[in-house]
Amino acid sequence: MGSLVLLLLIPAAVCSPVFLPVDCNDLYSRGFGHSGVYSIYPAGPLSPIQVYCDMGCEDEPDGGKWTVLQRRKDGTINFYRGWDQYKAGFGQASGEYWLGLENIHLLAQRKSYELRIEMEDFEGAKAYVHYSSFGVGPEQEGYKLSFAGFKDGGAGNSLSEHNGQKFSTFDKDQDTHASNCAKTYLGGWWYGECHSVNPNGLYLWGSSTYGIGINWVSWKGYEYSLKAIAMKIRPKNSDVNK
Repeated sequence: MGSLVLLLLIPAAVCSPVFLPVDCNDLYSRGFGHSGVYSIYPAGPLSPIQVYCDMGCEDEPDGGKWTVLQRRKDGTINFYRGWDQYKAGFGQASGEYWLGLENIHLLAQRKSYELRIEMEDFEGAKAYVHYSSFGVGPEQEGYKLSFAGFKDGGAGNSLSEHNGQKFSTFDKDQDTHASNCAKTYLGGWWYGECHSVNPNGLYLWGSSTYGIGINWVSWKGYEYSLKAIAMKIRPKNSDVNK
């Protein structure tokens, strides 16, 4: 009888849910307020991926929580790659990288996101664009890009040409041009006829042969290759605290 009483007094194990952040906003909401490299789980608990989180500054209470999808800053990573690598992702989250089309699609399925693209030239000038909505479709639809709600931060709306386009690489041509735009302009992107922005083009330290560098045409034209560019997303205001 005594042993039975003892067993009844032992509390049952309580299984608390494991924290698996989908994006950087989830991390921010749990107190991770510093920018840096974190693991997120857009595909579930068995598939963590590393990402750079731009959490903003203390004097910008709503200025951060960004999940960085793509970043160029020094030319250390080759972005002229094939379909499989653009699908899976490549590079290092602490430096230059591409998060991966499948990961970006899975993120876009989880929440409603806004998009910000920031860029800098070699003279220190900076510009950005902001879109109030952003999405990437599934692979069977070509990872089609969609966005809306443009706000100009000085760069101009060159990206509009790419809205609704499928993603193309040198070994998977899904653009609307007669040639393969990824081969012609040495990148991987949502090309159309062919591009007015080329964030994944060659890193060329300023001067660019027409169209093959990191171009943002409405800001610097086809013959200037940017020093830095980053694509980042965060949930819309309605989702920020969910």
